[in-house]
Amino acid sequence: MTPYDTHATTAPFVRSFSAFEKLTRTLSGADTSAWTHAELEEHLDVAGRDLLRLLLQDHLDPRARREAEQVRAGARLDVVGPEGCVRPWREAGHSRWLATVFGLVRVTRVAHRGLGLGNVHPADVSLSLPAGRHSTALRRLAVTEAVRGSFDQAHAAVTRRCGNVLGKRRLEELMVAAAVDVDSFYRTQIPVPCSREMPLVVQIDGKGVVMRPKALRVATRQAAAKATAGGHRGRLAPGEKPNRKRMATVACVFDTRPAPRRPHDVIHPPGGRSSERPARPGPRAENKWCTASLVRSPEQVIAAAFDQAQARDPKHLRPWVVLVDGARHQLDLITAESIRRGVTLHVLLDFVHVAEYVWAAAHTFHKPGTTEAEEWAADHLTAILAGHAARIAVQMTAQVDRENLSIARREAVDACQRHLVGHLDQLHYNTALAGVWPIATGAVAGACRHLIAARLDITGARWGLHGAEAVLRLRALVSNGDLDTYWRYHLAREHKRLYPTPNQRNYTLTA
Repeated sequence: MTPYDTHATTAPFVRSFSAFEKLTRTLSGADTSAWTHAELEEHLDVAGRDLLRLLLQDHLDPRARREAEQVRAGARLDVVGPEGCVRPWREAGHSRWLATVFGLVRVTRVAHRGLGLGNVHPADVSLSLPAGRHSTALRRLAVTEAVRGSFDQAHAAVTRRCGNVLGKRRLEELMVAAAVDVDSFYRTQIPVPCSREMPLVVQIDGKGVVMRPKALRVATRQAAAKATAGGHRGRLAPGEKPNRKRMATVACVFDTRPAPRRPHDVIHPPGGRSSERPARPGPRAENKWCTASLVRSPEQVIAAAFDQAQARDPKHLRPWVVLVDGARHQLDLITAESIRRGVTLHVLLDFVHVAEYVWAAAHTFHKPGTTEAEEWAADHLTAILAGHAARIAVQMTAQVDRENLSIARREAVDACQRHLVGHLDQLHYNTALAGVWPIATGAVAGACRHLIAARLDITGARWGLHGAEAVLRLRALVSNGDLDTYWRYHLAREHKRLYPTPNQRNYTLTA
């Protein structure tokens, strides 16, 4: 869009009124009487946006003239810079472009100057102008579009609405700048309180993101270089992306209402459930909060999740339930964090992971899809839910020995047995069902799909570290329903950073 060439005029908003009258004459003319509604909408979209741009420009110009008139009238205004030095000289006519959601406008203001000092523009402070060319509303639009689609799609959406006011690379830079205050924002938030009867649930998981080589962690980058030096394989396995991913840690914290269940409410009996005994519904997540990061270590993400849980239950009066997928390093980090905070945890292994091992073992003894396989798996899973995981592990091994299966055939049973025995202290599902706790990591698995797979894992995407981290953090904000509140906080922080007061270094920045 061509920027409007401003010129001095005494009548306020005369150009806006002229553009509005021209638009009304066009709409009331004979030529437009034959237009379809689509043609009318298209014309109003372009002409209406330009009218709004003129209205904004016609508001800015009188402000600039009034400020310049004060300078010519000799009005004294002691303007002090951020370092505390007064700017004694004033110079009118300093202008800059501002790209808005309506198009480009020119902001003219008076510069207050001093020998060897940078210029200070009081009008920039009153307008809270950004450091770059793009307005805060345009930045907000760019963030909204970029977190839900590719950068190409976001750039196209911004261009359709605002004209050619933003480049694709600049859009990516705005994303990174928009996420700088996420950590400090959440440190200021107070969660909604809950009664002590409601369990407090923490879920941890990881998800890989395909990265550019320079954004990989050192060990992965070295492995990729070694594989390249050794020559390329003819073909990769389906879904295989060796040495191309960086692991993101995802954590969810939520409250849940008590929902007592029995093992048969979780495991359907073979042949289906009768209508006389319907399954009781499981607990549902409330006030869910998610965080995820590619840059921060798993220790830091887990600590952030525990910070959120601590804010919800500072006196540790509620039962804390932690669900994991069985990764040993995660369990070690969770244990260390609980010891540091002095909180008692109920750690559970995701029952879905356990069920996958049991089903694989069932197919060792019975053909997949048969009633015998369903009955075998249902019986063993029901017993595990009832708190008999150790006995089931022994029975599996004994059955393999009785049937004298080969090493190759018994591999799935041995894996299941090792999984159960290695995690016996996280398989107290009978306590979980009686204590009305969730037993599956559906919330964090959904967060991995929504935060990462739906945006960062789109076809052909390879990410730089800072861009991927910014998109991930902002998508978590949107998922938590905090984007509007965060944006107000971010603008306040940005204003403080751009226009600091001389004594600001003595205080902590807040919203």
